[in-house]
Amino acid sequence: MTSFEFTTTRSIINEPGAVKRLGDICNRMGFSRPLVVTDPGIVNAGLLDKLTSSLDASGTDYALYTEIVADPPVETIMAALEAAKAHGADGIVGFGGGSSMDAAKLVALIAKSGEKLEDIYGVGMAKGDRLPLILIPTTAGTGSEVTAVAIVTTGPNTKSGVVAPQLFPDVALLDAELTLGLPALVTAATGVDAMVHAIEAYTSLIQKNPYSDMLAQKALQLLSKNLKPVIADGSNLEARQHMLFGACLAGQAFANAPVAAVHALAYPLGARYHIAHGTSNALLLPHVLRFNTPAAAGMYAELAPICFDNVPGGSDEDVSYWFCDQLEQLSLDAGLPPRMRDAGVLANDLTLLAEESMGQTRLLKNNPRPVTQDDAFAIYEAAY
Repeated sequence: MTSFEFTTTRSIINEPGAVKRLGDICNRMGFSRPLVVTDPGIVNAGLLDKLTSSLDASGTDYALYTEIVADPPVETIMAALEAAKAHGADGIVGFGGGSSMDAAKLVALIAKSGEKLEDIYGVGMAKGDRLPLILIPTTAGTGSEVTAVAIVTTGPNTKSGVVAPQLFPDVALLDAELTLGLPALVTAATGVDAMVHAIEAYTSLIQKNPYSDMLAQKALQLLSKNLKPVIADGSNLEARQHMLFGACLAGQAFANAPVAAVHALAYPLGARYHIAHGTSNALLLPHVLRFNTPAAAGMYAELAPICFDNVPGGSDEDVSYWFCDQLEQLSLDAGLPPRMRDAGVLANDLTLLAEESMGQTRLLKNNPRPVTQDDAFAIYEAAY
């Protein structure tokens, strides 16, 4: 039996309409002055009203920080932290996509521990405790509600991560009613992102374990069967809830068996071109998996029938390459850009992107096949 340690969020609520109970959940957790951390898109979409009405009904004395941007820079994290201090927040609610939830994690930690953000980049550098924390995703993709990672933009083309067990929230609240208004393209990108989490967790070189494998398989079953239905009909609440739960399961899987080269090569696209993270992953997914096939064909062949029907016969390698083709077609069917050039990437930048991807050692070490800078360039070239 494989020896491993599995950690995750303490409580997961998987229930359409559960945000209506948020005030009661805060009271049950023993805090009454939360700061809600979210972004302008949530406000403009009217989603924040669903949350605040619950807090109002319970008499909760909350404050709002609504200026989180995609890939939040240090300055945004600091501004949210000041909002928490000004309110005297005794708890934090992260509400939105991965950026809002990541920011909420860091605010909850630093507001309680007093640590400096620049001192806690990396793995296990945070030492202090955090405020009570509830995370509520409004997209079915990042899995941030069940991971111990928060990503911060630290420069024009650089990002850093804080990885610490304190970043697991007390409660992850999965309410698919909050995702009903998502545009089809956002639904597609975040859905493929969640599938990448599950696939990379299943093949993670260093910390692959039976528990994460089980979660990754169930995640892929839910995500692959429901992605097209939610794109075709965004009001399909049952399919939306399946997607949200699938993304959560994938998040639990990769929180314990970390992601690898797809993410490592996707991050420079996000940092340099500000391409949405899910779209970056989708652009690179089939090409990285084809590169990995000589080392991971057996595992990809195990995942193929979970995701797709009518798997052909043949060797594991044959099935693996077929699996890559099907994933590429799934992204195309979902309306995502087919090539990096279609997302605005310049051919002259491929060498630079390959150089920058080599800095993602935390992720590359998990890949089932070693990736050199020349390999990265060849993958970018294939995806271009």
